Amino acid sequence: MDTKMMQPADLAAQIGKEVGVSSWYMLDQAKIDEFADCTDDRQWIHVDPARAAKESPIGGTIAHGFLTLALVAPTTFEVLMTKLTVKQAVNYGLEKVRFIAPVRAGKRVRNHIKITALEDRGRGRFLLTTEHTFEIEGEEKPALVALSLAMLMT
Repeated sequence: MDTKMMQPADLAAQIGKEVGVSSWYMLDQAKIDEFADCTDDRQWIHVDPARAAKESPIGGTIAHGFLTLALVAPTTFEVLMTKLTVKQAVNYGLEKVRFIAPVRAGKRVRNHIKITALEDRGRGRFLLTTEHTFEIEGEEKPALVALSLAMLMT
């Protein structure tokens, strides 16, 4: 994707294309524990390394699926939103989310972003649909694949 600033309508030419890949994000035990505290989701598979090492088929703790999903916003901002000329961009929802593979504590993930649709909603509003595939460093399967919608306002 071009590095110059773009208008939302310019994204129409990018439909079906990967527009960028985010930086790597470390999902270590500290980050997992912070997310557990924030969401009150303290299931042992996430926050008890000793128990997870003994009882989990994965052999250790894993990041919450929703922790990885929460990275859609900052990674989209990094890869795409900083290149768009908009007054505001708001989360409009999710169409589909699939958690494909667990992210072991201490692994890094990054987001591959593809434009899948752009709808002109009139009055300077565009509904953007993007596909997010979170790669797990060194692993074949992605952590998740999600379709996300954002309303762009010019």
